[in-house]
Amino acid sequence: MIKVGFTGTRHGMNEVQQEEFLKLINSKEFSEFHHGMCIGSDKQAHDMVTKLKMERTKNGKGDIKRAGHPPKYKGSMADCECDILMKADEYLVRNHNIVDHTDVLVATPDTKEKIRSGTWSTVRYARKLGKKIYIIHKNGRVTIE
Repeated sequence: MIKVGFTGTRHGMNEVQQEEFLKLINSKEFSEFHHGMCIGSDKQAHDMVTKLKMERTKNGKGDIKRAGHPPKYKGSMADCECDILMKADEYLVRNHNIVDHTDVLVATPDTKEKIRSGTWSTVRYARKLGKKIYIIHKNGRVTIE
C-alpha cells in the first residue's frame, strides 16, 4: 500500500483544490496519510481523509492511518486526531520527515514556485529524493512529477 505525504499552506486550499484533492485521494489505495498538523490546508486534508477513512472502514475496504507530524511551534497547530503521532520538530525538519516517511507527495500551493515557501521547499526536497509528486495548483490543474 502507498504512504501519502501532504503539504499545503496555512491559508488553506481553495474550493477547486479541495475538489481535485478529494478526487485524487478517492482514486488511490493508500494505507497512511502524513501531514504537518497545521491550520489551513493540513486541517482540510486531514478532515477529508478522516471522512474517507470512516467510509472505507464501514465498507470493509481497509483502514487508513492518519500520521501527524506536529510543528514545534504550536501557534499554527490544528486540532487533528491522528492514529500515529510523530515527534514535534522545526518546520523544515518536520516537512522533510513527511517526505522521508512516504512514497508520494501531494502539494497544494497557493502561488507559483518560489523561495521561502514551506510548501515549495517540501516539493523541492521530494524532487531531490525522486519521489512522485502531485501538485494541485490554485486553478485546479494537477501536475505529476
